[in-house]
Amino acid sequence: MAESFVFDAGPLTRAIEAIVAAGGSEPREAGLVAANLVMANLTGHDSHGIGVVPRYIESLREGSLAPNRHPAVKLDSGPMLALDGEAGYGQVIGLEATEMAIERAREHGVCVMALANSHHLCRIGQWAEQAIDAGLVSISFVNVISRSIVAPFGGTDARFGTNPVCVGIPLAGQPPVVLDMATSAVAQGKVRLAYNKGEPLPPGLLLDDEGRPTTEPRFGVVPPFGALTTIGQHKGYGLAVVCELLGGALTGGGTWHSDDRTRKRVLNSMLSVLIDPARLGTADAFAREAVAFADWVRKSPPAASVDRVRIPGEPERETRARRSRDGIPIDETTWQEICAAGAQLGVPPAKLDRLARGG
Repeated sequence: MAESFVFDAGPLTRAIEAIVAAGGSEPREAGLVAANLVMANLTGHDSHGIGVVPRYIESLREGSLAPNRHPAVKLDSGPMLALDGEAGYGQVIGLEATEMAIERAREHGVCVMALANSHHLCRIGQWAEQAIDAGLVSISFVNVISRSIVAPFGGTDARFGTNPVCVGIPLAGQPPVVLDMATSAVAQGKVRLAYNKGEPLPPGLLLDDEGRPTTEPRFGVVPPFGALTTIGQHKGYGLAVVCELLGGALTGGGTWHSDDRTRKRVLNSMLSVLIDPARLGTADAFAREAVAFADWVRKSPPAASVDRVRIPGEPERETRARRSRDGIPIDETTWQEICAAGAQLGVPPAKLDRLARGG
């Protein structure tokens, strides 16, 4: 098993910011990208944390990621928005697109936002949390234009991406419900992390290059490629198809139907619906019933293997509190890959290591 380093969030953010800035991003963008990635690590979503930086730099160098872009408005009818991310950093595109959708939802009670062609939107839960902070419910369907990595139910090779679904629901007087999940049985980044750590995957998550079940993470990371399976077998597969059609086709961002696995870009398109409960006329009942149900679920007697029943979003908040206190673990291979990516842009590994350790 690979050695792990432990970094505090603040210094680690400054190290990642230095890499992004060296790639041509203005200071605001570099700060937003770095903070977003480190927040993913803080919440326990290491698959969407700083380990994606090498892939970002590969995409940047091939011209598939464009620094300093903002959402381009294709349609603004009030409650409906159609935006194009122009392959800009998803940390900026997602933030600004969600800001626009929040503004329209507050004005009209609802906003349907079609966001096409953003570079990697990272942890979709961050945009749900942004809407929740404005008192809104959010529902998002996302597709992925990269290399296909997930097999359809009953199939033996990859045909689409991890295609996330995310729902954010505010709870009166309590932290919110945030369901943020890939429709694949495991996130691609978690396969990469297992490979970097030299650890096998649990059974049932991955197929090898001949379509046979395997626990070897290399089939999800290096050629010859296999394919991830879908969560819940046919049920996750159905959700993945819905994400492709709503997040990809309906937004105008496009769907995946190519055998080309050479490009390093990670483009996301996202269909989001933001709802203002106060404008729906059910705000009082919603506030009362949502909290009552959450409390009811938590009171279920826990199984022997767990300490208590949690609602979606609670594990991430607990991990964030723990890692904010104790630091963020990064395995040695992932950190070496990040340092190598920075070196390609002229940021010496020694400088990154110094920044990450607070020097």
